[in-house]
Amino acid sequence: MTYCVGMLVEHGLVMIADTRTNAGVDDISCYRKLHILTESEDRMIVAAASGNLSVTQLVLSLLDEGLEPLEEGGEKRTLATVTSMFRAAQLVGEAVHEARDDVSKALEAENISAGISLLLGGRVGNGPLKLYLIYSAGNFIECQRDAPFLQIGETKYGKPILDRALQWDTPIDEAVKVGLISFDSTMRSNLAVGRPLDLIVIPEDSSSPTIRRRIGADDAYFDDLSTRWSMLLTESRATIPPPPFMT
Repeated sequence: MTYCVGMLVEHGLVMIADTRTNAGVDDISCYRKLHILTESEDRMIVAAASGNLSVTQLVLSLLDEGLEPLEEGGEKRTLATVTSMFRAAQLVGEAVHEARDDVSKALEAENISAGISLLLGGRVGNGPLKLYLIYSAGNFIECQRDAPFLQIGETKYGKPILDRALQWDTPIDEAVKVGLISFDSTMRSNLAVGRPLDLIVIPEDSSSPTIRRRIGADDAYFDDLSTRWSMLLTESRATIPPPPFMT
């Protein structure tokens, strides 16, 4: 199982992904699910992936090598040459569709799902930061201000935190905190999601540095956050009066 979240707020983009993969309780391993697809002076495009691992790897390879040109004699199409994040989402969606077509029949014959989904975020040129959710069929939706986050994988445990605590004007450091609390809640309820977590923060101000961090099993800040969150939940619950019909 997987949990990945992208948060697009006024002052930047935050993407977090776990690394746990499993094919049963006795077959657990780690695999990076947050990938930098292209990075240069004029662009940074990042993706987080959930679903069939082999299909995900095929999509990443297709994007790395480039998709076939639309016209005979043209150059292969890559994320290094797209003119906007919308065009990047189109290209990635096309790669997802092509990868599924390549392997879906063989996998479905073995009763194995070929489905994947991706969070795609970043900036191209002087354009604004964007965040997209790309579905298994290759279609996609864009993150909007009224709900400034998108999730894939095991979403249900972390979503209530995001719904209550994240708004468009949430400061970027608070957004990181909210995202990590969302992961802590998910890991408490589902052992198939776990550390290490990969985190990237891309500020809206393109002159500010991008922050990258791997949060390991012994990360002191995450351990403290988890302890404090549990304690505060207990204290807050105690301040709520008991149901009147129980007295």
